[in-house]
Amino acid sequence: MFQKVLIANRGEIALRILRTLKGMGLATVVAHHAVDADSPAVLEADESVELHGSTPVAAYLDIAQLVEACRHSGAQAVHPGYGFLSENAGFARALDEAGIVFIGPRADTIELMGDKVRARNFVAERGFPVAPGVIEDDDPATFVERARQVGTPLLIKPSAGGGGKGMRIVRDLAVLEREIETARREGERYFGDGRLFVERYVERPRHIEVQVMGDAHGQLVHFWERECSVQRRFQKIIEETPSPALSPVQRHDICEAAAGIARAANYRGAGTVEFIYGAGGEFYFLEMNTRLQVEHPVTEMVTGFDLVREQVRVAQGEPLGYTQADIAQLGHAIECRLYAEDSEHDFRPSTGDILCWRPPSGPGVRVDVGVREGQAVTAAFDPMIAKIICHGNTRAQAIERSILALEQSVLLGLTTNARYLTRALRHAEFRAGQADTGMLARCADELRESLTPDDIDLVLASAVLADRELLRAVHAIPAMHAAMGPWRN
Repeated sequence: MFQKVLIANRGEIALRILRTLKGMGLATVVAHHAVDADSPAVLEADESVELHGSTPVAAYLDIAQLVEACRHSGAQAVHPGYGFLSENAGFARALDEAGIVFIGPRADTIELMGDKVRARNFVAERGFPVAPGVIEDDDPATFVERARQVGTPLLIKPSAGGGGKGMRIVRDLAVLEREIETARREGERYFGDGRLFVERYVERPRHIEVQVMGDAHGQLVHFWERECSVQRRFQKIIEETPSPALSPVQRHDICEAAAGIARAANYRGAGTVEFIYGAGGEFYFLEMNTRLQVEHPVTEMVTGFDLVREQVRVAQGEPLGYTQADIAQLGHAIECRLYAEDSEHDFRPSTGDILCWRPPSGPGVRVDVGVREGQAVTAAFDPMIAKIICHGNTRAQAIERSILALEQSVLLGLTTNARYLTRALRHAEFRAGQADTGMLARCADELRESLTPDDIDLVLASAVLADRELLRAVHAIPAMHAAMGPWRN
């Protein structure tokens, strides 16, 4: 059993992991760059170890430093969170060679699912659904010709990709060759790997994923599905469970397919199998993420399980101790990602000091946050600063609670996307449960800020209060009774 665990991450996920570890009675170590020295996770940890690097991100990617941090602190295990080294097979192997447990799947599983081409072939060979497509070989000309035969629309994807980077949609075969070359350059720039594959693009697709958990004793279960169709430039910003798109039969089929894929890979730990879901009810394997997802809290809200706790238990060699029948979906949960960005100016990141932070509260409201008042938000990292998760007995109640929670949130010093998120939640397509991955782009004009008379009054009042000379003049005006002396009637 572990006594001490090192968290190789930062921000809200580091703090979220830390609190579960403390609840399990485990000592905690947070590895951090100097820019995060005053972050809540570092301040709440039992110990911290500073990492060094040419950039803050480089520090969090330094495998040798992290292994040495474990040795120095005496940590027996590492939780990688998401991002950074969470899906790096080399990191998992380095820890294993040092006698330190990686809280996640085996290195060979990470390698298999991290290579999109290998993963696609693995799934297809075992009879699970994949979209029609072709994989690049050593002859670029042949690849282009075979891609043409798939037919439009096409989606070009990098083999080593993720997060939407390097992906291109092609509806005109005349530009196919040019788009392939652009995608190849982007793959090389972002991932150091220019290999590609092409799939038939599903029009107005929905993004549905299934949470799985497996132990080292051959047991594996799913924790039902999440829908992540509300995306901006292939990045999820609102997630929910259950999916409003699925019938009970479809839910059973897609969850069993995900569990089957994970079992075929002899999967251990927490993972997520992602699918593209079409308007006709068809679904195709997209990828498997071999880590904890950003959006895992919605699953926790409807199932009652702490997925980080389950990860730690499995990594310690414990059996799951429950079956599929023990995992039910109760109610509905929605997560909104609060970003420091300006939705009215092409979602430009907002940086600066957090002058005031007042998170929402109330029935069914959970806030996962990794910042505090006075902390500086820089351009060094992803601009997500908090996740607001709301649970309701029904989807309608979860939506209303999410809107209210966003409106109650107060963050001064930075521009956030809170109002943009409320507009997305209020949009007719989302309320009707019909949002697809193109909704935000298609409805961009409807989702732009529209100031009400009350909003204009607030802006004008704020401008007055921000004018120091005017305030000084106002304060210099004597009160009505100032010249009357001490006498009062």
